[in-house]
Amino acid sequence: MNRPDAPATAREKMLAGLPYNIMDPELIELRESARRAVYAYNRSEPMEADPPSEILKGLLGGFGTGAFVEAPFRCAYGVNTYLGEETFLNAGCVILDCARVEIGAKTLIGPAVQIYTAEHPLDPAARAAGMETARPVILGRNVWIGGGAILLPGVTLGENAVVGAGSVVTRDVPADCVAAGNPAKVIRQITEERP
Repeated sequence: MNRPDAPATAREKMLAGLPYNIMDPELIELRESARRAVYAYNRSEPMEADPPSEILKGLLGGFGTGAFVEAPFRCAYGVNTYLGEETFLNAGCVILDCARVEIGAKTLIGPAVQIYTAEHPLDPAARAAGMETARPVILGRNVWIGGGAILLPGVTLGENAVVGAGSVVTRDVPADCVAAGNPAKVIRQITEERP
């Protein structure tokens, strides 16, 4: 018997980290809405003095003051992505935000960075049936992610963490650490004085 507070819809299950069907009509509608908004954003006038952030403000779960997203940009749902103040996403970033994606204030994300929250089951029958789960990705304040890096579901990057270009982040990176490689490993602590 289901508890009265148990997630009932596919969207609720997705956000709760439970298995859900990606072909659920509500989820399909959300993805289609995100595709339309992203298409409009990516085709907007590139030389506007004020970038067309209103499109993304209407799509994303949160869009901090001074945040900037360089086109082209892609996301799965948008509503599960939260950008902190003065964050910068360079061209070609992809955020598959089936779970919550939090990007802390003053975080810099290099070109072609990919952030994944969705996980497909190993069982081929479950994959074929459209089942998946999702885990959040959290980036602390003042994080820097080098171009082409990939962040896998469930990782957290602590405040001031740095991820080297081309790295694949499979586990958490502590605050004030530099991680690089595939899979990414902490290679040093940041000890320089900050302004």
